[in-house]
Amino acid sequence: MSVYIENEYDEIIHIDYETIIISVVNEALDFIGCPYECEVNVTIVDNEKIREINRQHRKIAAPTDVLSFPLLNYGQAGDFSAFEQCLECFHPDTGELMLGDIIISYDKVLSQAEEYNHSLKRELGFLTAHSMLHLFGFDHIEENERVEMEKMQNIILENLGITREN
Repeated sequence: MSVYIENEYDEIIHIDYETIIISVVNEALDFIGCPYECEVNVTIVDNEKIREINRQHRKIAAPTDVLSFPLLNYGQAGDFSAFEQCLECFHPDTGELMLGDIIISYDKVLSQAEEYNHSLKRELGFLTAHSMLHLFGFDHIEENERVEMEKMQNIILENLGITREN
């Protein structure tokens, strides 16, 4: 599995963000039962950069905490069977299933960790888990979808021992 992390945040990040992101990506893949080696790209930015990306792609001129750009179209969320015969879904050099891109605002990680009274590790882990579920085709437009995603995010984080207390 390849997790490419690009830090475009201008200030020092005082947590081991690479280890947190990689462990959550791996746990999310295990949790969902992905049968393939995968590729995921993660970029850490500030509020201004994510605001611009949000404006360009979603026509919302405001910063958000995380953006997900899935490369795959699922018939059913979390069902990878449709990709068996999809040659363009796999990286030509590595053979890895290309899931997509995650963009995280570290400014939001800082502010939301404080707002929700939990650690930076927990907030970064939560945003990564949330975005991975989007890369698997899950969404939270309807209330029942939101509840399902929240349960899955919590299980992924609990499996790693990442709780609100740490």
